[in-house]
Amino acid sequence: MTDLVERLVPGELWVLFRRVVPPTEVIRPQGGGRRRAGDREALAAIIFVATSGCTWRQLPPVFGPAWPTVYRRFAQWSRDRVWARLCRVILDELGARGELDWSRCAIDSVSVRAAKGGHLTGPNPTDRSRLGSKIHLITDRNGLPLSLGANMHDSQGLEPLVRGIPPIRSRRGPRRQKPAKLHADKGYDYGHLRRWLRSRSIRHRIARRGVESSTRLGRHRWVVERTVSWLAGCRRLHRRYEREAEHFLDFGGIAAALIGYRRLGRVST
Repeated sequence: MTDLVERLVPGELWVLFRRVVPPTEVIRPQGGGRRRAGDREALAAIIFVATSGCTWRQLPPVFGPAWPTVYRRFAQWSRDRVWARLCRVILDELGARGELDWSRCAIDSVSVRAAKGGHLTGPNPTDRSRLGSKIHLITDRNGLPLSLGANMHDSQGLEPLVRGIPPIRSRRGPRRQKPAKLHADKGYDYGHLRRWLRSRSIRHRIARRGVESSTRLGRHRWVVERTVSWLAGCRRLHRRYEREAEHFLDFGGIAAALIGYRRLGRVST
């Protein structure tokens, strides 16, 4: 079990996670009771569920904590916004090492089927007879996720995602929070979005419906499309099984954190 936990939660990732997880004090004045399951084992089990796509009930007992314990820990950390804070810490480390390129960012989305329905689902664009959800993300020029959202139409996703980019450290100068230029496809072709980006001094390159070819932006947008394929490595995102929209978004946050951590590991070596 120790080898599996250390493989899923390496030492550096565990150090970063401990910086964002709230401390938990278990006080039993009367004594006794069962010992609390370790956070590292619970985190490894959550990552296993995210990457393998298994259900909570299918979680193997090799991790130690039972599946209800792991699910409760996931729900508690989700309420505490641990996954968003972990993404920010990883982005801070990448920014401080000069690994983020803000000169040309891109936004894109992907539709997934919502197998069990739930809050904030709608007709799947690829199959109107079934319910679906969307995952939106903004990446830097290297394809590193800067902001993630879900369960919104394209016209509603751009502003929250740009606002959701956290202030990130840079190798030189103050923290950075705004891309210099943003590329997007025709799904974001709305006049109010163009005006909003201009008001924030963000240059934009958004394909126009009925005017430009859908392939014109491919030489720049392929980066974010590659990141979408990286998100598919989190098999829990292949379909939305969570009835709670927040939990579906939290699995996206876990996937984004793992993508950033893998880049951080390559930089460290």
